[in-house]
Amino acid sequence: MITLQGINKTFRIAKRQAGFSRAFRALFSHEYETVHALKDVTFSIRPGEMVGYIGPNGAGKSTTIKIMCGVLTPDGGECQINGRTPWRERVAHVREIGVVFGQRSQLWWDVPVIDSFELIRDIYKTDAKVYKRNLCELTELLDLSETIKTPARTLSLGQRMRCEIAASLLHDPKILFLDEPTIGLDAVSKLAVRQFIKRLNAERGTTVLLTTHDMQDIEALTERIILIGKGQILLDGSLSELKERAPEGANDEEMVAALYREYEI
Repeated sequence: MITLQGINKTFRIAKRQAGFSRAFRALFSHEYETVHALKDVTFSIRPGEMVGYIGPNGAGKSTTIKIMCGVLTPDGGECQINGRTPWRERVAHVREIGVVFGQRSQLWWDVPVIDSFELIRDIYKTDAKVYKRNLCELTELLDLSETIKTPARTLSLGQRMRCEIAASLLHDPKILFLDEPTIGLDAVSKLAVRQFIKRLNAERGTTVLLTTHDMQDIEALTERIILIGKGQILLDGSLSELKERAPEGANDEEMVAALYREYEI
């Protein structure tokens, strides 16, 4: 269902040192640095699989997801998702995927959440019966019956994230990309989100790619881990293999830190 082969992506970033004089000179002369965000990234994910995509900040996780969503075009390599190339067939592609970015919102802040849901339905041209069925199910499972009547700007972080997840699933996607969906959530909200994702995978067979720094999310939801560092895939294996490489008696954070040190990332 998901196949990436030799994906590369670079960014050209303007650089400037501090100081008014340097800022003035930068108006006429620019210095640039080339950042290699992804280097020959290759992996595949089977239908219905839940995979943890982990790595330190700046490793290339979000860039990979944006390429798989069709938001970014790679410099080289191939990406096939459900037989489509995301950035070439974006309209058809996005109808089969759902995306949640923990630090970005797809909800309109000053209107009730249900109005955002209605607009999302129109954007995706979702069948009325499918939309109504999914709305009722998601509202019940995520406890949103009162929340969706409230403007997004007044919601707590936990309430908003549950609404974000619901919004990404209203059009019945086959694949769900979750980029740090539990960031900043309290323990109760994290548990609710994890339980919902597990149920979604079990009942609908939804394929899930999860990026997170929370190893409890990884342990609760995935069996397979893909580790990326400095834009390169460093490890692709099971969670049990990851634990075997950790120091004896290490907790989750220590286990991940030891793995980063091993690969010097």
